[in-house]
This record gives sequence, structure tokens and C-alpha cells, in this order.
Amino acid sequence: MKITIDQHEGTHMEAANEEGGLIRMDGSRSVGGLEGGMSPMQLLLAGAGGCSAIDIIGILEKQKQDLQDLEVVVDGDRQKTGTYSEFKTIHLHYIFTGDLDQRKVERAISLSLNKYCSVSKTLEKTSEITHSYEINPPQ
Repeated sequence: MKITIDQHEGTHMEAANEEGGLIRMDGSRSVGGLEGGMSPMQLLLAGAGGCSAIDIIGILEKQKQDLQDLEVVVDGDRQKTGTYSEFKTIHLHYIFTGDLDQRKVERAISLSLNKYCSVSKTLEKTSEITHSYEINPPQ
């Protein structure tokens, strides 16, 4: 896996993967940023939400569940540790839409966070990761 990061202006950067996927990163204005992208710490939260969402979608599809939409809201609380801050708690709230079996949704979330999602497994070494969910009826 290889990512290339190019500085554009101040701390505004663009990261590219080997397949050509792009994402903008930036720092706050106080450190020379344009606030035109996600901070690296925000990207960690996005990675946790995205990784688990990919797992959950795949699991529910294999279970023949009628998933119409999935939104993940990720909240992280940081704590200063010496010269840096790390996430102490991360909470993922999943908002499902579709005709879904609640037990299958719970199992899919559990499998993702406890077995498959490499990002959450990495972050759990320093963070307490919790989750909640809601299921909205099909539209």
C-alpha cells in the first residue's frame, strides 16, 4: 500500500493512492491551513466509519438483507498525551434504512468491529470504541 502526499499551499495537501483516488487534507488556519480538507485526525475517524460500513454492507448483502442506505456518524474525543493528542473514546452511530432483521444488523456490526475492520482494530489499542444504531423503515 502506498500513498503520495503533495503540498499545495501552507498545510493544504492532497493525498493520492496507487489507483488514483484523491483526498484533500488540511490543518486549521492557526497552523497555516486553508481549512479546505479533513485533518489527519478526522481522517482516522472517517477511516473507522468507512471501514466498518464496507464490512457491514457486505455482511448484510450476504445475508440477503434489504439495506437501502447506511449512514455512519463517528464522534471521537481526544486527550492530550505529552506532546500529542490521541483518541480516548470513539463512538460510531449507524443509521440504517431498509427492511432489516435487527439481530442480523447487530451481528454485522459486531463482526465488523470485533473481527474484520482493520482500522477499528488498530485504533482500539488506544481508544475505547463503542457503537449504537437505529433502523429506519424502507422508503
